[in-house]
Amino acid sequence: MEQKKQGFSGSLGFVLSAAGSAVGVGNIWRFPYLAAQDGGGIFILVYLILVLTFGFTLLSTDIAIGRRTRKNALEAFASIRPKWGFLGKLTFLVPAIIITYYTVIGGWITKYIVVYLTGQGSAAAQDSFFPAFISSPVSPIVFMLIFLAVTALVVYLGVEKGIERFSKLVMPGLLILIIAVSIYTLMQSHTDADGVVRTGLDGLAIYLIPNFDGLTLPRFMKILLDAMSQLFFSLSVSMGIMITYGSYVGKDVNLSKAIGHIEFFDTLVALLAGAMIVPAVYMFSGTDAMASGPSLMFVSLPKVFQSMGTVGFLVALAFFVMLEFAAITSSVSIMETLVASCMDVFHASRKRMCIVIGAISAAAAALICLGYNIFYFELPLPNGSTGQLLDVMDYISNSFLMPLISLLTCIFVGWVIRPKWIVEEITASGHPFKRRYLYTFMIRFVAPTLMSILFLQALGVLR
Repeated sequence: MEQKKQGFSGSLGFVLSAAGSAVGVGNIWRFPYLAAQDGGGIFILVYLILVLTFGFTLLSTDIAIGRRTRKNALEAFASIRPKWGFLGKLTFLVPAIIITYYTVIGGWITKYIVVYLTGQGSAAAQDSFFPAFISSPVSPIVFMLIFLAVTALVVYLGVEKGIERFSKLVMPGLLILIIAVSIYTLMQSHTDADGVVRTGLDGLAIYLIPNFDGLTLPRFMKILLDAMSQLFFSLSVSMGIMITYGSYVGKDVNLSKAIGHIEFFDTLVALLAGAMIVPAVYMFSGTDAMASGPSLMFVSLPKVFQSMGTVGFLVALAFFVMLEFAAITSSVSIMETLVASCMDVFHASRKRMCIVIGAISAAAAALICLGYNIFYFELPLPNGSTGQLLDVMDYISNSFLMPLISLLTCIFVGWVIRPKWIVEEITASGHPFKRRYLYTFMIRFVAPTLMSILFLQALGVLR
């Protein structure tokens, strides 16, 4: 098979590609607004603890299953225990759903790059700009297709020449851009119309220092569950991506060390993104704008860039370019998971599967775009929110399927094949697995409990 002839050139290629998959829109957009609305440092502290325990457990499991079976996400579980093959099918559904709306969001980011390149930054800062754009029947589809075409091209070029080469080029550049914009933001100050002076460092303190005011058990549980859902969104676990990437990793690679590097890189980008966005929004718009949630990126931030004056154009362009880089690396990993699985199932070439998957994804994503105009509706969801078509797809994949898959995976590894099966693979290269006892305890007891809570919350049982 063509897929089996390909693989990462070494540990660095794997780490950068896997980190590229993990580092996406969730790190640069979702993490900062969750941190801002969930008590700043409290959310960060909870998130860091979860990364080192819960996230590490799921990440290690996915990668080890991929490398030991040398199978794609669709076939890996069945190759271990045929009766558990249904879990692979569930896992395959997640990227199949996510790609339908992730490419739409990627198209929105592409639109904003064009907006700032053509000098329309003032227009983008208006409240009506973003709603008018996404409700257009044509423009969002055009930009989605541009984003999807770039994604398909990288996947078409293959693992080493496409995904690995692109990640080695983009990931260092992404990190440099985030650091540069963060430093610039922290050095600034702003005086509002009432004469109140706010600095970037003031905003950084709000972001990093825990705020325990009004902290109750229900509020802490909300912070915990927000951090857990962010972990799914951020680390690309329980969606087949890391199983697929793990199948490309050589037996000589120190998996324990590589997993640590992926955790570090992904978390670093999220923390730096928060240090860039939260101080900027606070400085120019105060604390109210920080609670704007999902609209932070496309509505609140353009106002901040506009307030910066002339330099705001460069900062805005740098921000959306780095966001585009992050979105493409994640989108590539999603499509690669689908292409790799279909190559094996249908015994087809990478070229053919890229064309087929790309065409199906384009058609489905176009329907998502039309969910803001022709197919517009508002549907109450079990978790208490109300959503349009994009939100419904996001709920099914991230809030329902991913916790369910993680719960079943924990049961499968913890109680069916036993943790020793994973430990043996991680140590197969001859390197130690220093967190093996933590892994065993987490996969058997803690992770299934947390997953059950998250799943029940998604169903509305624990609201």
